[in-house]
Amino acid sequence: ENSTCVLFIMANKVLVGVKRAIHYAAKIRVKPDKSGVDVANVKMSMNPFCEIAVEEAVRLKEAGHAKEVIAVSMGPKQCQETLRTAIAMGADRGIHVETDQVMEPLQVAKALRALSEREKPDLVLLGKQAIDDDANQTGQLLAGLLDWPQGTFASEVKFDSGKLLVTREVDGGLETIRLSTPAVVTADLRLNEPRYATLPNIMKARKKKIDTFKPEELDIDLTSRLEVVSTDEPPTRSAGVIVESTQELVEKLKAAGTI
Repeated sequence: ENSTCVLFIMANKVLVGVKRAIHYAAKIRVKPDKSGVDVANVKMSMNPFCEIAVEEAVRLKEAGHAKEVIAVSMGPKQCQETLRTAIAMGADRGIHVETDQVMEPLQVAKALRALSEREKPDLVLLGKQAIDDDANQTGQLLAGLLDWPQGTFASEVKFDSGKLLVTREVDGGLETIRLSTPAVVTADLRLNEPRYATLPNIMKARKKKIDTFKPEELDIDLTSRLEVVSTDEPPTRSAGVIVESTQELVEKLKAAGTI
């Protein structure tokens, strides 16, 4: 009798990082002292790349590849709103590392390492970067601290023959790598299109318990190693000029010193 053996791999836990950031459509204002961006009375929301990471984790669970999705956020008390959004999208529970201090990528990576050692996930999913600082460092730093394989800029994630296949967006096109688990994966823009949290799920998420830790409980040193020298708004764009002919265009470009 012929038979087929299918190897099915499941991630018991998926840890997903979610960052509270300025809403992508909000008007950004620089502080008068140029020490950073003014976030007072500015609409905040989940970082878009983190939304993609949450969606991918939930899809893995729905496909039977994960048992539990845990959302993690770090920052002030308002981060719990971001965590409840992740729970409304399909995460099972949330963990909040509460601090009013701005955490740098290395500090975030160390916090995620501590939580990974506590929760023992098979996969950590993060957005490739946050739209506020565009650091694109946390996933790589975390993989280094944990000594786990990493797949960055992922446009496709799937389990195959006991391994994790990650398709990455690179300058020359697409690259597919095979990772052992546990692993760290960072989500790119084209990985998926996040779902909207429904009102019933939002109401249910409000009742879910969120575990809260202080940085010192996770042995995280919040000493700053970076100094913001200055934050400046981009230069005001000058008005364009309509030209009547190619010759006039060339003359204006020569006058501007661009050719």
